[in-house]
Amino acid sequence: MKLAVFGLTMSSSWGNGHATIWRGLCRGLAKRGHRVVFFERDVPYYASHRDMLSPEGAELVLYGSWEDIKRRAERELSGADAAIVTSYCPDALEACSLVLSSKAGVKCFYDLDTPVTLKSVENGDAPSYVPPYGLGGFDLVLSYTGGRALDGLRSFFGAKNVEALYGSVDLEAHGPVEASDAYNADLSYLGTYAKDRQEALESLFIKPSEIFPQKKFVIGGALYPDDFPWRENIYFLRHVPPPEHPSFYCSSSFTLNVTRGAMKEMGWCPSGRLFEAAACGVPVISDWWEGLDEFFEPGSEIVIARDTDDVVDALGMDSSQRKKIGKLARERALGAHSSEARAGELDFMLERASSRKGEPCGG
Repeated sequence: MKLAVFGLTMSSSWGNGHATIWRGLCRGLAKRGHRVVFFERDVPYYASHRDMLSPEGAELVLYGSWEDIKRRAERELSGADAAIVTSYCPDALEACSLVLSSKAGVKCFYDLDTPVTLKSVENGDAPSYVPPYGLGGFDLVLSYTGGRALDGLRSFFGAKNVEALYGSVDLEAHGPVEASDAYNADLSYLGTYAKDRQEALESLFIKPSEIFPQKKFVIGGALYPDDFPWRENIYFLRHVPPPEHPSFYCSSSFTLNVTRGAMKEMGWCPSGRLFEAAACGVPVISDWWEGLDEFFEPGSEIVIARDTDDVVDALGMDSSQRKKIGKLARERALGAHSSEARAGELDFMLERASSRKGEPCGG
């Protein structure tokens, strides 16, 4: 198959979770014999934090304006077996219009931010990346979040064929490595600052750092405000590039997963960071959300923390307990949550969508 994708970014992992998802998916799709052309608007904030220009398994097309790329996009779509527009694509409305009017085989919209999308609608705001006529014209609508989010896409936007395509981990980029003094921590957290994560972060990270002043806590991520409640034993890294993620995780006794508020309300929202850490064999402490137990087994493959005391108890585990949890989590990630596994799921979903139209995908 040939796929044309109009997305947020693939070239920069700074301040977003889209890039690493697409890098892994494209690599997995390439192994299945498919070709991906990924269109990304060249914006200054990603250009200044760019960490990949030649992604494996995809041709990355950077462009300055929609008019600059429209003719190229038309050519690619005319021979595409599938076309995908994603949430937060800067030119999503133009891309949706072009895709829906094109001869592309399967026309797909992939919402990588469904809880945020639905929350906007509930608040009376129109998401900038969803066309005013909704999603009913697409052959397939994918969601990074499952559960009730799928019903929301149907009811709010008229989506017809909706399926969940969850995050994943690129096993060629994530696995156990030697610990690094640069990232050494008793508890680490990797994530961009978000206001709706702050309450949970204070309960599960800040307060434990107060209780254990002798332990080291490390945060890696962008956009943290000046008034963040830093402590002497909390160390901050403004950006941890993807190649350094395994070292970041493997240098911690535990790493923390904290879910954004809108996603937590929806449930069925595993982050890519969750799968990355598990693939590295590092025990994860995570806040609870509905559906989490479908991805990892609480108590044996992941530690669930509903409050500060749960984190305190986890940090008191002996090394054998920690290693066992990390080992079982890694086995689960390798078996069920790899980028190659998700690429296979996407392949199957596109084939099924094509069959509904009576056209063999890739044929």
